[in-house]
Amino acid sequence: MFIFIFQTIWLFIDDFAGKGLDIVIIGKFLLYLMPDLTEKVLPLTVLLSSILTFGTFAENYEFAAMKASGISLERAMLSLIVFVSILGIVTFFFANSVIPASQRKIYNLRKNIAQVKPAAIIAEGVFSDFEGMSIKVDEKSGENDKFLKNVIIHKKTKLNINSTVIKAKKGELISSKESEIIQLVLTDGHYYEDVQAKKNNKKLKYPFAKANFDTYTMNMEVPELNNDDLEADRDVSTDKMKNVSRLNKDIDSLKKDNFRIVKAFSKNISNRMGVFSKIKPKKIPTTPNKIEKEQFLNNIKDTTSIIPKIDITANDFNTIDLFDDRQQLQILISAKNNTNNILNTIRGKKQELEKRYKIYNLHILSLHKKFALAFSCIILFFVGAPLGAIIRKGGLGLPMVIAIVLFLVYYFIGVFAGNYAKEGNIHPILGAWLSTLIMLPLGVFLTRRATADKGMLNIGGIIIDFFKRIIPKKKQKLVSE
Repeated sequence: MFIFIFQTIWLFIDDFAGKGLDIVIIGKFLLYLMPDLTEKVLPLTVLLSSILTFGTFAENYEFAAMKASGISLERAMLSLIVFVSILGIVTFFFANSVIPASQRKIYNLRKNIAQVKPAAIIAEGVFSDFEGMSIKVDEKSGENDKFLKNVIIHKKTKLNINSTVIKAKKGELISSKESEIIQLVLTDGHYYEDVQAKKNNKKLKYPFAKANFDTYTMNMEVPELNNDDLEADRDVSTDKMKNVSRLNKDIDSLKKDNFRIVKAFSKNISNRMGVFSKIKPKKIPTTPNKIEKEQFLNNIKDTTSIIPKIDITANDFNTIDLFDDRQQLQILISAKNNTNNILNTIRGKKQELEKRYKIYNLHILSLHKKFALAFSCIILFFVGAPLGAIIRKGGLGLPMVIAIVLFLVYYFIGVFAGNYAKEGNIHPILGAWLSTLIMLPLGVFLTRRATADKGMLNIGGIIIDFFKRIIPKKKQKLVSE
């Protein structure tokens, strides 16, 4: 845990350094982050401790004494198997309740810092992203660093174009827990903005607006989720903040919403393309009245006589040949424009649907990771304990190296599988369970070899045994003769 906490500090050092945060806030942040780190720490701890324990037993010939007393390896492992099984159950409930609560605590803490002490996310001397704009100050002072000196602000449009620049000699950030609005009051400054011309013939003139001001106030909205009470019934935004029941509910809702959106969009595209439902042909009257039947057949003949006869079986037949050249050009231009419009609409909708399906995959992935974490503790125990008995080494030398290598294989497989699952390349259930399922046959293999009192894998012996099974006994006798 100590090692992973230091790794986390390096990951979040940009959020801590130069922001004027006191040691209490940083301590709270690390405390709330510790439950989430157990997802990485606990499997490594089980693997390493089992290798160290059973390696020490084997190195000190305690397993030999147990076997001489009639105690098998399975019986020696029985108490630890029960303990690890209980640990797996506790880990599931921990992942289902404590980790989501800690994630909400972290989210609330960061938002409360931005609300009560907004200057904490603004570093001195560099540009910092602050509520959709870049802001730079030379110096911060006063209570909660709310007084700013030499403020430069760059505001960007929705197209991420820097169109507005504001400079002021002084600034003040005004905020409170009771208000969801942060006010930035600037004094003695200049305002510059590029004006976008509406007419095409005026866009080359690059007009702009410039003004001087004594006082300029900017209102910025603080995001929601400021309540720090974990028991409050409120909407939580990310999959990591939800327990199993909430994830199941949201997965079902997301699935229905995605299906509804896709169905409505496909219907809209079909209507724009002119797709209609098939018209059922009229049936020939089955009544015994011959007069009605003859009248129906005559109507069909009259209708078909109006339609010009076209040989549709000819190779050079094309529907557009029914129109003259001017109409053909209009039809082709109209078809091309309609097709381009529909393709642009589909590309834009595709990006939206990819985001929605990524959120859906993340919820499924988070749901099954809670169960996979519990099973991984049990499976990695059956990897580490037999491996320690086989290598017969204790201490922090070779067992530490083997444990770290095995954990890195387990961890990186899980990371890659999770990333593939988020993008929809593999099913999210497989992404959550892949690393655990790969370790399962290794645990079974090592447990069987340890209980049979065999050493590590002997490639030469396996090849010889394989060929002995293939070659019949009679041939073996002939070869020996």
